[in-house]
Amino acid sequence: MKVLLDLQYLNVATTGIKTYMVELAKAIRKYPHPEVEFIFTHEPDKQSKDNSFKGTQSKIQRLNYHLDYFRWKEFQLPDLVKKHQPDVLICPDFVSPAASLPCRRLTVVHDAFFWQMPQNYPKWWRTYFLNLIKKGLKEKTEIITTTDYSKRSLEKHLGKNWPISVIYQCPKSLKAASDPQILKKLGLVNQSYFLHIGTFDKRKQLPLLTKTFAEFLKQTKSSKKLLLVGGPGQSAQMNDFPKVEKLVKELGLEKHVILPGFLSDGEIKALYEHAFAYLFPSENEGFGIPIPEAMGFGLPVIHSDQEALLEVADGAGLPFQTGNQEDLLEKMVLLDRDSELCQSLSEKGKIRSGDFSAQKFVEAFHQIILKPGL
Repeated sequence: MKVLLDLQYLNVATTGIKTYMVELAKAIRKYPHPEVEFIFTHEPDKQSKDNSFKGTQSKIQRLNYHLDYFRWKEFQLPDLVKKHQPDVLICPDFVSPAASLPCRRLTVVHDAFFWQMPQNYPKWWRTYFLNLIKKGLKEKTEIITTTDYSKRSLEKHLGKNWPISVIYQCPKSLKAASDPQILKKLGLVNQSYFLHIGTFDKRKQLPLLTKTFAEFLKQTKSSKKLLLVGGPGQSAQMNDFPKVEKLVKELGLEKHVILPGFLSDGEIKALYEHAFAYLFPSENEGFGIPIPEAMGFGLPVIHSDQEALLEVADGAGLPFQTGNQEDLLEKMVLLDRDSELCQSLSEKGKIRSGDFSAQKFVEAFHQIILKPGL
């Protein structure tokens, strides 16, 4: 079986989809299958380093990117299909070409956010992107998604016209050497901080986490800090970074809440290794990659009871009612005071994290690729 993997979107991807694409490409090379030949449209590392469309952009630059993306999906990618004649095309970024193709399609639709949370996206862009997604769902298409929760959500909005399979992804392989200097730089010591890593998108509920942490300090008189690693949300409508900055000042948390921005893999690895616990209050996730990532480092995890996170944690985390500040505070205080609970969650988490290996990730793709055609 010959499989063409579309990696073009790596030139702009910065969040979970980037991790998904990069780790899938790595797993394909590390765990080859004798009956499957993969062809990459782009070399992953090189495409990830392409900064042509990254960073702050003018309206003209953003328009040029959308035109470039459209040309790729609707003209250049179909031409590559003609050239390589694959049995299967995998598009891991929601969108497959609208053109008729002679091969099967596996289109990865990571979540249903575009349907569930329209307020988080510019209206014109959302309409355009949903149109691209729907036009690419044709012929011999199978949708791949990340959790059973995402599958149910997609069936609600797309119907059951296309088969949907669930493949659990693997977290980012942090192969870089741990860089403990980041702790000194940020004024941290072992077990002295709660950790969250990710963008400041509204659905991540980081203002709620900031306010809860202020109450945690009042109630416990703890010296622990809150470390929020990552950059602004993906659009002005989705970005809660200014709100968190304002809360930090209003609540007098300048010495207690640290906002270091984006960090290197080595720095992030060191932060995982020395954190007290991981906090994940998100109101909506398609998967929740930080859960298996943090659990793999032995961190106890407090997470919202959002369906995807409950599914991924599978009882190895400590859930709280989504959006409920009092419940989140209760769980943070409980974890701070109960060392046996911390140890139990750490042990359960390490076991659960093993269900999200790179080998299992790519083998699930092999199984779908090799099954009889749709």
